[in-house]
Amino acid sequence: MKTANTTLYFYLLLLIPFFSQLTAQKKDVKIKFENSISLDSVKKSFVKDDMVARVDSLWLHELVSLNSLNDLDENSTEDVNNEKVNLELPTQLLKERLAEMNAKSPFNIEYNEGLESLIKSFLKYRKKSFGRLLAVSEYYFPMFEEALAKEKVPLEIKYLAVVESALNPRAVSKMGATGLWQFMYHTGKQYNLKIDSYVDERHDPLKASAAAARYMSSMHKVFGDWDLVLASYNSGPGNVSKAIRRSGGKKNYWNIRKQLPKETQGYLPAFLATMYLYEYHTQHGIESEKSLLQHFGTDTVMVKNKINFKQISDLIDIPVKELELLNPSYKLNTIPVYNNQKHYLRLPLDKIAVFTSNEDKIYAYVASQSSLRERPMQSSKAIAGKSKNSGNNALQLYTIKKGDTLGSIARKFAVSVTDLKKWNKINGNKIAMGKSLKIKAKIN
Repeated sequence: MKTANTTLYFYLLLLIPFFSQLTAQKKDVKIKFENSISLDSVKKSFVKDDMVARVDSLWLHELVSLNSLNDLDENSTEDVNNEKVNLELPTQLLKERLAEMNAKSPFNIEYNEGLESLIKSFLKYRKKSFGRLLAVSEYYFPMFEEALAKEKVPLEIKYLAVVESALNPRAVSKMGATGLWQFMYHTGKQYNLKIDSYVDERHDPLKASAAAARYMSSMHKVFGDWDLVLASYNSGPGNVSKAIRRSGGKKNYWNIRKQLPKETQGYLPAFLATMYLYEYHTQHGIESEKSLLQHFGTDTVMVKNKINFKQISDLIDIPVKELELLNPSYKLNTIPVYNNQKHYLRLPLDKIAVFTSNEDKIYAYVASQSSLRERPMQSSKAIAGKSKNSGNNALQLYTIKKGDTLGSIARKFAVSVTDLKKWNKINGNKIAMGKSLKIKAKIN
């Protein structure tokens, strides 16, 4: 009987650490629930400004629905000497309109049969696409014009983004060219566009437009001709220089065109055809497919803590698609926070008001969600060992008394002098009475 009791007592001792851990886990879960913040309770406590107009959100919704422009595809820059398209646009009238465009543009806009064929092809096959492009360009073109004007670059170059990406800020070509202006990786880096795991500023309309304008300005200093600047943007300045040499020093795009890569041969015509459709869309019955609500305002707020689009969407009731449209440079739909860099969130004005009025609550909710994230589990053996030995390894402070030495203190707590020095960053053997020492051991 005494042996049986002893055995039972022994097993109970072994089970104590496991029951202790189970209790701790329950307690931890309880704490997590107490610390977590429900989404509904946060949103109910938000300060809202009912005076802010809803025009912005309505127009933004319209803009997002128009932002699928993939049918204006790569074929727009193919060889323009294709089969003629019969469309009711008299050649003489086209010549007159091109002459009007040429009079007010630094580009060399002259009639040729290939350009006429491409314009008529666009009118026949891409009329609906241009209706949507007209709507989306109302958002992007003011950004482009500001960046181009700052670098003294012709404002007509804004139409190049239509040729490059169909005004899709998240466009990525087969070759890896990215964003509205289709920057390659190295060119983006060369023009100080930040590219890392979270952020790709080639997608950022403002920063990419500024970089594109700087590129155009620098190439104009090289070639002195805006047509050749566009050719260099497509194929690189090296190919344009080779075409000039092969043509015997000629510097007119149309005179060196056959010496350029095939894609670049159709690049300027596609640009001019796009410019024509924008200038004369009314005469061809192309109407902007947009809401009657034309006012659209946004603003930015600096992000203080890491937050993702899903959390923002849930908190301030804005679709993730709209956040992607306004913040295309965040590759993983997450806004990071770095020590030495600032990141901004762009929102419609009414949502900016909600966000800035409730920042503390928003970040508290995000922190509570992060605390609920699953953590790596420890093995039962490690947990049991930790519980069993935690009392022996607890950090304690010992006040040095008169007559104490490192050796006597080490013996008192059954630790080594080496560990004692390491814990307290002591180089020599001298210690001062009254000072405190950190000791990771249980007092005897």
